[in-house]
Amino acid sequence: MRDNPAERGDRLLEALLRQAGDGDQAAFESVYDRMAGPVFGLVRKVLRDPAQSEEVAQEVLLEVWRTASRFDPSRGGAAAWVLTIAHRRAVDRVRSETAAADRERRFAMPDPLLPNDVADSVAASLEAERVRRCLDGLTELQRQSIALAYYGGYTYLQVAKGLNVTLSTVKARIRSGLIRLRDCLGVPR
Repeated sequence: MRDNPAERGDRLLEALLRQAGDGDQAAFESVYDRMAGPVFGLVRKVLRDPAQSEEVAQEVLLEVWRTASRFDPSRGGAAAWVLTIAHRRAVDRVRSETAAADRERRFAMPDPLLPNDVADSVAASLEAERVRRCLDGLTELQRQSIALAYYGGYTYLQVAKGLNVTLSTVKARIRSGLIRLRDCLGVPR
């Protein structure tokens, strides 16, 4: 099996993250140079506000610097790890903004008949955990392709270019991964 440029790039990024985890500032600068654009792009897709996106992207890259020593290549690729941090941080910001707006609205107009969302929250949390468990059951190539397409918001063509593989390969990876997810989650056909 031949080594493709995307795999070499991810291995280089893994090595840079390990070095950054050991405190190598120059290695982190290389990680920053490689990942600042993709991180900002992903955060921008989630937040849409350029100023907030810049702020969150900086927070993400700072978190990568602080937590680089925790990166575990056995759990996934380096780029996917960084982009997962970015996605989570962006979603957290959206949730925080939404919660603040909800609090403001509730305190402005008190309504004793507001429903209790605890049950819905618990159900959503349990479902998210099931999805994470099922994602862990996919191959790295399937997980990486699905993460870029569905969490990263990239088109199949962008995923193919980013991973340096053919469009048909990406489509096949995603299709087989989604079938495995469906089966794992017990979704009827």
